Amino acid sequence: MSEYIVNVTMANAKQLLIDESFQRPVIVDFWADWCAPCKTLMPLLEKIADEYAGQFLLAKVNCDEEQQIAQQFGVRSLPTVMVMKDGQPADGFVGAQTEKAVREMLEKYLPKPWDIELQQAREAIAAGDYGTALSLLRHAYDASRKRADIALELAGVLVALKRFDEAQAQLDLIKMADREQRYHQLIAQLELQREAAKTPEIRALEESLKSAPDDLETAYSLALQYSQNEQHREALDLLIEILRKNKQFRDGGARKALLDIIAVLGNNDPLAKEYQRKLFSLMY
Repeated sequence: MSEYIVNVTMANAKQLLIDESFQRPVIVDFWADWCAPCKTLMPLLEKIADEYAGQFLLAKVNCDEEQQIAQQFGVRSLPTVMVMKDGQPADGFVGAQTEKAVREMLEKYLPKPWDIELQQAREAIAAGDYGTALSLLRHAYDASRKRADIALELAGVLVALKRFDEAQAQLDLIKMADREQRYHQLIAQLELQREAAKTPEIRALEESLKSAPDDLETAYSLALQYSQNEQHREALDLLIEILRKNKQFRDGGARKALLDIIAVLGNNDPLAKEYQRKLFSLMY
């Protein structure tokens, strides 16, 4: 039995059925060994409990052994399942149910998958693992149909990773009605980070490239500086432009630099995929 599944007795009933329900939903399964439908339903509930990994507690009451608990909850038929929330029964059903029906009932009281991913991403951010957080937030953002609070969390991670253009694009997608304090904080943070990221070498190369936009050596040097500063999109943009003008620039050095950045990002990164497609289109 996992840590998300417990057996209820008179000794622990108040703690598990009442007190715990103020912290998270408690799904109470009233069953008995002689009840055939109970033996069909219980494995299903256990599977879902393990899947949600502690988002709810599955509390099993053996009605042959704990008749007093069953009587207190007015159980008249088995199996009976109740949802306990804030100390009170909030929902339930009697008799065996399909997996679809069980899930539909539980989903009303449980966090959505994207809320779980959002929480996991915040834990990853706290641990400094921005790569994991980025992957989780991208998935949660799409799955939630682009929810604003997840968009803001995603933009914050992109800022932390110095992916400034992507962060700006993410912030631009947020509706005016959702542009509250966190949005304005991120805009200010983005502007400050952009300036702070510009080393004297980068500033000098940017000025030189403005004066001579066709100077591929300057563009290449600036791309390398951007890459070292983890400004990957800026570096990739420059390298693609160099390759458009000269596919063999630096005896393939520009192409190698671009592929090195893609390798650092990882093949599953959306930015890496975007520039893999651009490179393929350009070269073939």
